[in-house]
Order: sequence, then structure tokens, then C-alpha cells
Amino acid sequence: MNRDAHLAPWACQPSSSRGRLYPEPESKTRTCFQRDRDRIIHSAAFRRLEYKTQVFVNHEGDFFRTRLTHSLEVSQIARSICRALDLNEDLAEALALAHDLGHPPFGHAGEDALSAMMAPYGGFDHNAQSLRVITRLERRYAAFDGLNLTWETLEGVVKHNGPLTGGRTETPLPYAIAEYVRTHDLELDTFPSAEAQVAALADDIAYNNHDIDDGLSAALFTIEDLKEVPLVGPVFAEVHQAWPDIERGRLIHEAVRRLIGHMVHDLLAETRARIAALAPASADTVRRAGAPVVGFSPTMQRNDAALKAFLRTNMYRHYKLNRMTSKARRLVRDLFDLLVAEPGCLPTEWRRQAGAPATSQTARVVADYIAGMTDRFAADEYRRLFDVQSRAS
Repeated sequence: MNRDAHLAPWACQPSSSRGRLYPEPESKTRTCFQRDRDRIIHSAAFRRLEYKTQVFVNHEGDFFRTRLTHSLEVSQIARSICRALDLNEDLAEALALAHDLGHPPFGHAGEDALSAMMAPYGGFDHNAQSLRVITRLERRYAAFDGLNLTWETLEGVVKHNGPLTGGRTETPLPYAIAEYVRTHDLELDTFPSAEAQVAALADDIAYNNHDIDDGLSAALFTIEDLKEVPLVGPVFAEVHQAWPDIERGRLIHEAVRRLIGHMVHDLLAETRARIAALAPASADTVRRAGAPVVGFSPTMQRNDAALKAFLRTNMYRHYKLNRMTSKARRLVRDLFDLLVAEPGCLPTEWRRQAGAPATSQTARVVADYIAGMTDRFAADEYRRLFDVQSRAS
């Protein structure tokens, strides 16, 4: 099923997809990218995002974002941008919903711990782990491991932040990506599709703005603290001036929605200018452009950097979050150390995949096991393994 007529020439056309690693008959009711999106939504890894940390650990409150609600917000923003640019909304949505599937429990604290523990065994990277989830760890289909997504979706998951090889970066390829591309070339030396570039910036827009909301709700900083932050301070002042007596919750929501609007409109204007200058004839022209075609203006880039710097200082390094992340890192490290040394403690289906203690094979299996945990499952598993009075299962 193909519906290409309304798309720009440089959009990813379903009829031009490079297909799937394992050929399958096309759906009679959905395009290939709609089918990708649906497979992601029905995956176990996607469901687990509900109980994985975005910034605040799940049990700290029902009002804070989780990986799942964050992914849904990214999806909404990405679809809106793609609709305005005549890009493929379904591909962008699939990428937005898949981009965090590889995140371990406890947010970046969990990833930092796993990265450190896996350093002797090839490393750990959440983007690479997302690829591992959708190509190997999801086991739902009779004919193949993974979700057998289209080339364009796999490319976008791996390269949404730009090329991984080809002289633009000297960072070694993450293990999971290097392993995968030995048998399925994702052209790591080019930029991804415009849809993947949109999904990456929609991620920035979503987390920057919902972290303002969550940080204020958690009283990690105040509206007054935001006064000197470019764009953010003036928008809050603008809302307050229009409604001097507005209640605090409404003030925050109104300001945040306006900030998202400013960022989206800036991205649309800058991207249209870049597209006009490049005049791409196809999605492959976008990939070979040598620079992103989707982006913020220089002014918005500075605003974005200033907001990130504020949140890094006043939120991500706040002592309350430091205490939480310290506990999370210790928990992940302890789980990893025990299970690598004693793989017999792994559940049966995971034990079968592991090798001898302290080997690379076992470490990779343990990393997969831990990365798939939700916050609460990781805490429960810790109690089961370290509390002598806790039941084994």
C-alpha cells in the first residue's frame, strides 16, 4: 500500500523503500512505515518505557514524564513538523517511538553505569542498544528475530544524530552497530533522511521544554530563576503580562506551549530556507548533502544551548537528582557485577544465552538483561539478589 502523492520529492516515499532484511509481503492496508510504527508500539520494549526514568525515577511521582510519555511527545512534535514540510509523518513517528527503546532503567545514570561496566567488553550505548532491541532482542515473530523494520527506520534509529563514519567523527562505532552493519549496510557515512533529522530535533524540543515543566513542578528551580534564560525568560514574562493574576500551573503550561511553538516555527523557517538552497531531488540527495537540512536558526541554536546549560546546572546536577542517580548507579553496578560473576543467577532463558563467568558473551547478555529492565523491576531484582530475606522470585 503506497500513498506518496502528497509528499515532497525529498521525503521518504513508501514505494521507494529499500525494504526489509527478511522479505515479507506488503500489507494491504498500511504503508511499510505505518507497519514499522505498529510493530514498535506492540513491542515489549515499548511497553516497558512506561516505567523507565526520563529524569525522575518512576516512583517519585505520577506527574513527571517517563520514557513513554516523552516518546509520545516527541512523536506528536515530529508528526506536526513533517506535516508542515510534506515529509513522511509515519516514518518520523516510528523513529520518535523507537528512539529510546534501548535506554536502561534510571535514565542516564543507568546508562553511565552500564557504559562503565561494559567498557572492557565492547561498551554500551543506548542508541546502539535500540538497534539491538529492534533487530535481535524482540522475539515475537516466527520467521525472524527482532521486528524486521524497513531499512529507512533502521537507518534513522542509528544515524538520527548524523553520520557515524566517513571522517566526520573519530569515535569508535558502538559494538551493536558495528556487529549489525557487517551483514546489513546502513550507509553510516551519510546523513539520515529528513524525517530522521526531524525526529532528532523533535526530541530536543520535547525534553528541553518538558524538563522546564518537571523541574518547576519538583521545585528544583523557580520561575524567577528562569528570568535571564534567553527566550524562556521573555516568554514567561509575556504570559505573566497578558494574565497578571494567572495561577502558577496555567502560567507554566502556557509558557511551555509557547516555547514549543517558537522552536517549531523557527525550525520550519530555517529548514525551508535550507531546502530552497539545496533543492534536493530525492531523499538520497538529503542523505548526501554533507550537512543537515533540518535545523534551528543560529539564534535558536544559541537559545537552545543556553537552556540546556541552565537545566544542566539547576536540574540535572541538583543534589536531589544527584542522590537518586548515585543510588541508581550503585544498583546497576552491583547487579552487573553479580550476574557477570555468577551467570547461574540469571533467569533460565537468559542463562541459556550466557557463557562462562566474566566473559564477553556473558557480559553482553547481562547488559541486554539489565537494559531491558524497568526501574521498579531493577529495584525488585536487586532485593531478590541481595536481600537474604527476599524471595528468589
